[in-house]
Order: sequence, then C-alpha cells, then structure tokens
Amino acid sequence: MSFREYDKKTFIIDTARDFAARRISKRDFLRKAGMAGIGFSAFASGLLGSTRPFRGNLGGNAAYAQTPEEMTKWLKDVGGKFKGSKVRYTSEATPPTVVLNQIKNEFTDATGIEVEIEIVPLEQVLAKATQDVQGQLGTYDVYYLDQSWTATFSQDTVDPVQYYKDKPDLAMPGFDFDDFSKPLVEGLAVYDGKWVGIPFDIPIFITMYRKDILEKHGIKPPTNFDEFTAGVKAITEAEKANGIFGTGLQAKSGHYSLECDWTAAVWGHGGSIFGKDKKFKGNDEQAIKGLQWYQEMLKNAPPQSTASTWDGQFQMMQAGQVALVNSWDEFFPGLDADDSKVKGLWEPLHPISSMTGVRPVAEAGFGEIPNVGHQGGSILGLSKYSKNLDAAWIFMQWACSKEIMTRCTLLGGFAPMRISSFEDPRVKAKAVVGPGTTRHLEVVKWTIDNVMASEPDMPLWAGFSNNEIPVELGKLLTNQDYGGDAKKCMDNVASLIDKAVEDAGLL
Repeated sequence: MSFREYDKKTFIIDTARDFAARRISKRDFLRKAGMAGIGFSAFASGLLGSTRPFRGNLGGNAAYAQTPEEMTKWLKDVGGKFKGSKVRYTSEATPPTVVLNQIKNEFTDATGIEVEIEIVPLEQVLAKATQDVQGQLGTYDVYYLDQSWTATFSQDTVDPVQYYKDKPDLAMPGFDFDDFSKPLVEGLAVYDGKWVGIPFDIPIFITMYRKDILEKHGIKPPTNFDEFTAGVKAITEAEKANGIFGTGLQAKSGHYSLECDWTAAVWGHGGSIFGKDKKFKGNDEQAIKGLQWYQEMLKNAPPQSTASTWDGQFQMMQAGQVALVNSWDEFFPGLDADDSKVKGLWEPLHPISSMTGVRPVAEAGFGEIPNVGHQGGSILGLSKYSKNLDAAWIFMQWACSKEIMTRCTLLGGFAPMRISSFEDPRVKAKAVVGPGTTRHLEVVKWTIDNVMASEPDMPLWAGFSNNEIPVELGKLLTNQDYGGDAKKCMDNVASLIDKAVEDAGLL
C-alpha cells in the first residue's frame, strides 16, 4: 500500500469517526467521503446516523429452526477442525444480519467456532472496515459492504468463487454460485471481473394497493403511471372525507427518501439523472414531467408526507390512510402484521411501467440504470487479511447458503438473494396473510429479473442525493421557493451539480 493510499484511508477513518461523534454534519461527512473517493449507495446514505427500519417478523418459528442433518454433518466434519477460533463480522442492521445474529449459535454449536457480530450504524461500519484494510489488521474476518464500496474494497477481499475452487476440502457441497440472481451479482458483487463478495441484501421498489378500496370504487390495479394517477385521484376525491388519500409519499425535505421518490418519478417518465455527456438531466423535458407528476401526487397524499421518510410512509400504509403506493418491498410483511389496521388488505404488484419507455443505459451517465425497480443492496466480503480465513470462509458459506438465506427470509419476509429461496416450498407456504408474509416475493423476483434500476455510481452521488437534490426539492414542494415551478427548481439543481462534477474533474 502506498503512503498516498494509506493517508487517504486515514482521512476516511477520521471523517467517519467525526461524523459518528457528531463533530461534523452529515453533509460534511458525505462531502469529505466523496473527496476520498468513497461513495454510498443512495439507500445506504439515507441510513447514515440512524438505523434501518425493519418491517418483518423476527419472532422466529420452531419449524424453521431445524438445521438440515447433512449441513450439520458438514459443519462438524469441516468446521470442527477450527474449534476454538473466532470469526468477527461488522454490519449495519440489515434484516439478514439481524436474523444471523439470532441463529448464529446453530453454527457455533456444530463447529465450535465462535461468531461475534457487531451491529453498528453504517458510518461506523465504514470506519471499522477501512481501518482494518489500511493496517491489514485482520480484526474483522467478514465485511458488510454497501454496493457502492465494491470497487474501493475489491483488492481487500478474497474472490469467493475462486476460493471455493482453490479449497475443495472446505467447499460446502451444493453451495451453487449460479443460484444467485444474475442481475444481483452484476449489480452488487462483481468488479472488474472479480467477485468482491456475495450478494446479501436487496431492498427494491414495487407497487402496492389496497384491494378493498380499489374494489369499492371499481378501480383496476394499475399497470402504468397513467392508471396509477387516475386511481389515486379518484380515491382521494371519494375517500378524503373519511381520512383516506390516494397515495402517501416519503417526501421529507433534505432526506434521501425524497430523492428515492423523485428518481422513480423521473425514470418512470423516460428521464434520467445524468446523460451520457455526464451532465445533469433532471431538468430536461422527461424529468420535469416526472417531477410535475410527483407534485400532483403530493396533492393527493396526507399532509404529513412532506415530513415523512420511508418510516412515515409505512405508517400511513399500515394505519389505513392511503390506498396506492410505489415504494420499498420491505414494507409489505409489516402490512400483514398483527398490529396492522389493514392486515390482509394490501396486495403487491409489478412496479408501474413507464408510459414512454425508460431511457436506455447508453444514454445515461456514471453507470446509472434507469428503470422502475429502484434498488439498494449490499454484499458480504471475505477479508484477505483475516487471521482465521478458513474458519471465516466456512461461516460465510453457511451464512450465504441456500438453507440459511431461505431461513432468513422465513424469519423476516424480506427478499432473498437466491433463486432457490424464492422457490422453496416453505417460502411459498408463507405466501398467506400473516406476520412475515412472503405474498410479495413473486413480484419482487420479477422486479429484480426484469426492471431493476440503479442510481449513478460516483463518489459525489451520496452528497447530491442527500443534499442538493432533496433540499431543493423540499423547497419546491413546501412552497419555500420556486413558486411551484418544477423547471426553475431543477435548473438550479443542474447548475449546482454540473459545477460540482466539473470541479471534481469528472466531465
């Protein structure tokens, strides 16, 4: 490692620690991280300084707690050789991490390998991982890596596909790398032809609707933006007096959740955030149509939408305040929870399609993939500096195995990484009304395979998506500025972003 690279990592560590201690603002943290070449996926950056809301069912079920006999045998035979060793893994509170932390004793009981899982805010995950690779310390054996960190840590992790081939004596029978969804592998795990880690988590946008409300008013489940719009307006007009609105939004000023909604609206109207010339395109004709559509949706949403992140949006859905929503699939299991006022009344749908088609990837910039299935995601990486590399590899295979990934889904209802998990009879059997339901997963898989979208891949993007874009959008939507003029707002955002991109030498 060069001195220059060492100094850069020191800067990242110090910056992350300053933010964790609240010595600097989130805006300054993202700006400094961008200067050091560290990006955050937009979904991840929205979680900085906080924890991730989890809407599944973590109560567990004895029927799902039976480790298959053949897996237990393999763990004892192969893992038992490393009895007494310890594997350390640090992560934010992703749904699968929370579940793994609950069932890790099954791995330890069979192998004698102790597992320590540290669950901390995302900025601390970054600081710990960066410090570890900077000093090649091997303090952590397994890294949680946001999808936007894949390039940064690509030289610090072991290629799991290659290691599986190189260590046949440690290879879990039937691990099956081909069982991971190809779009997830390409979108999250691979950099420069190498697997940096294994796909682990994938929140993604789908459409959801209240079947009772739509049936009451003779409205068909929407398939595109025009049908969605017509349904939202009709429901607001008919039900507003009853406290029910057509839709609910995550439109909090200055928060990444607002940027998520805006991005989906732009993509859904044929636009993109950047063009192939690397200039901001959020102010072109298609993007403005998307923003104007969003302004119309805000008129048909509960007033608290402009103060709500994804948490508030979910609460509107669970409380029965709204009838049509395009948002995170992770909401769905909680809509069927026992404390939900609308248990069994929500249904999942493919994300509403664009009326004009989506902009081709070749016409977008910075690796952006315009589409209607807005996603965030992460991987697990095996540290090449681990002092217990083989023990950590056995743990990582177990954690990412077909059985355990399926169990994580069964215990939480969130989207699995493996194709076989979607098809598992136990997962299909939970596709009924109830806590931790999997009724939505068929739609989720279709979305991943067909319309998965990704925001730009650039160090500055985390700052833009948490500051310039949602801050100026917030001013527009709350009438603090721009006089309701979407074009005027986005022209200003374009000037801010284009200058920053040029100053960073990215044009």
